[in-house]
Amino acid sequence: MQYEANSPDDYISQIPTERQEALKTLRRVVIKHLPKGFEEGMLYKMIGYYVPHSVYPVGYNCDPKTPLPFMSIASQKQSINPIP
Repeated sequence: MQYEANSPDDYISQIPTERQEALKTLRRVVIKHLPKGFEEGMLYKMIGYYVPHSVYPVGYNCDPKTPLPFMSIASQKQSINPIP
């Protein structure tokens, strides 16, 4: 299921309650180990981690308006998936 969220916190608030704590924990671990200069936000309707245009102005080669994606986290029907 796709969620219409404007921020990672908004995304987590919309997923089923039984998955929220697991996603919060995963998010904390990713943020703790995220390379310097990378950012967290929403990409492709998922929580995304990316190299912002301020660091890599060329952006993602398929869509230069999109920052360079690093990984995303999504809550799917039966699981929570980190997507590299």
